[in-house]
Amino acid sequence: MKTAFLILALLAGQALAAPQTATLSVPTMSCASCPVTIKAALSKVPGVATVKSDFAKRQTTVVFDDAKTSLAALSKATADAGFPSTPVGAAK
Repeated sequence: MKTAFLILALLAGQALAAPQTATLSVPTMSCASCPVTIKAALSKVPGVATVKSDFAKRQTTVVFDDAKTSLAALSKATADAGFPSTPVGAAK
């Protein structure tokens, strides 16, 4: 009985978690390989689902689980990879 309750509690928690989308400004993105490096760094952050960069705009859009990570952690990951970033607007 305890196991069934635990499983239901875990599933209910996952159902309530909604993915967040954030756009990060990455002004130092200067070549075609930069988005690859940024994607690799962000993909290592727990809770990140997808990463898509727009080289022309020097922005990266990240879909993530805000129960597992934060905008600060995402910005830290890009900075640690050599690409400081700042959020553009608020997470959705």
